[in-house]
Amino acid sequence: MRVLISDNLAHEGVDILKQEFDVDVKTNLTEEQLMEIIHDYDALVVRSATRVTKKIIEKSNLKVIGRAGVGVDNIDVDFATKKGILVVNAPEGNTIAASEHTIALLMAVARNIPAAVTSLKNKKWDRKNFIGVELRGKTLGVVGLGRIGKDVAVKAIGLGMNIIAYDPYVIKDHVENIHIKVTDLETVLKEADFLTFHVPITKTTYHMIDKEHINMMKNGVIIINCARGGIIDEDALYEALVSGKVCACALDVFEHEPPLESPLIDLPNVIATPHLGASTAEAQVNVAVDVAEDIIRALKGEIVKNPVNMISVRPEEYNKIKPFIELAEKMGSFYTQLKNGRISEVEMIYSGKVARFDVKPVTTAGIKGILTNILEFPANLVNAYFLAKERGIKIVEKKVSKDQDAPGTVIMRIITDKGIGSISGTVFGKDEQRIIAVDEYKIDLIPEGYALMSFHRDRPGIVGEVGTLLGRNDINIAYMQLGRKSYRGEALMVLGIDEEIPEYVLNEIRKIKDISDAVFTKF
Repeated sequence: MRVLISDNLAHEGVDILKQEFDVDVKTNLTEEQLMEIIHDYDALVVRSATRVTKKIIEKSNLKVIGRAGVGVDNIDVDFATKKGILVVNAPEGNTIAASEHTIALLMAVARNIPAAVTSLKNKKWDRKNFIGVELRGKTLGVVGLGRIGKDVAVKAIGLGMNIIAYDPYVIKDHVENIHIKVTDLETVLKEADFLTFHVPITKTTYHMIDKEHINMMKNGVIIINCARGGIIDEDALYEALVSGKVCACALDVFEHEPPLESPLIDLPNVIATPHLGASTAEAQVNVAVDVAEDIIRALKGEIVKNPVNMISVRPEEYNKIKPFIELAEKMGSFYTQLKNGRISEVEMIYSGKVARFDVKPVTTAGIKGILTNILEFPANLVNAYFLAKERGIKIVEKKVSKDQDAPGTVIMRIITDKGIGSISGTVFGKDEQRIIAVDEYKIDLIPEGYALMSFHRDRPGIVGEVGTLLGRNDINIAYMQLGRKSYRGEALMVLGIDEEIPEYVLNEIRKIKDISDAVFTKF
């Protein structure tokens, strides 16, 4: 077996690979140069510099592509999948680096260390101007309890801090045994002396902290963000820092990087670093070792630890259950866009023709869909079960129909701290996928494109009011579905639409009389 390393990789990872295979290290290759030699290799290891394009993959005989890091944006994963090439990455290697950087910024901002250093280097001895605050006994609010958030919390407990946390997808019992109090976001914002954020940047988390949320916080709160730029509305943060509502903040990430024009970095109560969360020598070694070990597992035919695109199913069955795999993933993603809550159990119930097969890949796809909108890194068809278990989610599979010639139906029943919900789907013919029910509402939804879901009381005129508002904002309706429990009772309206709906339009829809909620979803 031959392995090509086309980017700079820590020697520890290179050495591990050399113990097993013939390894060549050739960096700074152009696309054309890589295309000329790639057919001679079984595995390719990259970081962020090499772009593994469709052209390169087409010329290759690769069995696996490894990315020494989290993101795989520089790899055409979809085309690699079509070619049967496994893609692996190293999502855990920077956990310690990121959590330690968070703690470093927490302590630095609490004790005014950067400003004090600058003052002393300017030959001043202004001790009275740099009085800080102690961390012991203070309350740290942690928003997001993934690997990094949880590690920050554990470290802060060691410093004598009290931890309250918000993560709508974490089971309380799963973390409260280590003295982390899980509560709602509003409570965290109101009670925390310090706030740190550890969530991915998604449609849901973009500007999740705005002016209204900042106003909920304690006067003099201190904010730390080592997660992603865009989580906090920077204009609102600037205003709060100037007014003193926010005493100080420490930022490693910005909405636009590099943030050289950002007014935030000019404020005296802001300390900032240039996205250094994962920049430690150890983290670079960790990702190199992690990806090297997975390359070895892949080339030896063993189960890999961090697959990005692997599906475990017999080839002769794959084409038959592929529509159900796709449907289940869409159902899971759709559900977590529509509803929230801490998930404790997911039950997958199968009937009809799909029940003939091993449905584990379908269940896994459903779990993957659920986790897609929750995690800070992508779930996939191999690690979804592990990630669900890690979060304390129980997974149950049932086959209930003996009539295996009937159309295949998948029911996803989800238990959360807010109650029990369900979503049902089916496949007609070879590949006609439909979502046919949400809770007790019967619908007929094609899981493609964009949809607006409206929960409301059934009354004359409400459909027209929503349609008029959308039309006024130049948003075109493709189709409409309506499910209701009873005449003039609770109802669910589904509008297929051709454009994304801005948040301000959704807010206007929510203000319409008798509408309890409106949610924009994307397949």
